[in-house]
Amino acid sequence: MFKTENHTKLLTDDKDFLEVEYPVMEHFYTIQGEGAHTGRASYFIRTAGCDVNCWWCDVKDSWEEEGHPKLTVGELVDAAKESGAPFVVITGGEPLLHDLLPLTLGLKSAGLQVHIETSGSSPLSGQLDWITLSPKRFKKPTEEVFAYVDELKVVVLTNKDLKWAEENAEKCPAGTRLLLQPEWETPKSIDLIVDYVKENPEWGISLQTHKFLKVP
Repeated sequence: MFKTENHTKLLTDDKDFLEVEYPVMEHFYTIQGEGAHTGRASYFIRTAGCDVNCWWCDVKDSWEEEGHPKLTVGELVDAAKESGAPFVVITGGEPLLHDLLPLTLGLKSAGLQVHIETSGSSPLSGQLDWITLSPKRFKKPTEEVFAYVDELKVVVLTNKDLKWAEENAEKCPAGTRLLLQPEWETPKSIDLIVDYVKENPEWGISLQTHKFLKVP
């Protein structure tokens, strides 16, 4: 688990953090569609704002903060808890553009596990039970993030991405789940990944199953 330093006083003595606001594109109860927790019921909170801007991104509406409502920690915690989901996935956009300490403390105090999907390009913050790092070649992760990575998930379009995956895997702790994911609109990446995983069985394949299932 990653924990921001000096969080205890905020949690025990000051409940004002429940009023902290975040720009949120959407939040909803769903099924985790990709990665190590594929198929599990989960609550997604998609923050607005991104400085990575992958050209293949399928949620480009999340890039700008403007135009999205701001919701309090209390509102988001209540919605997640009411859903009955065992864990919450904070995603984006790029969620680490925001200080996640108030939000994650609220979710943890409600008994929920907190997962994050991030490019790692901004400093870690908050209390995080599971960190999925999806690094991008054009905006590299901070060196700090690698010590805490539970799952490395690299989107693959070309052989350059396989090399990039190897470079990032070398920095991750032993036991990190290593996953390659074909870019949805680049079918040729599937053959690249299949051949690579057969030759390098320490890696696995992640698919965007929510698109097959047609769930958000």
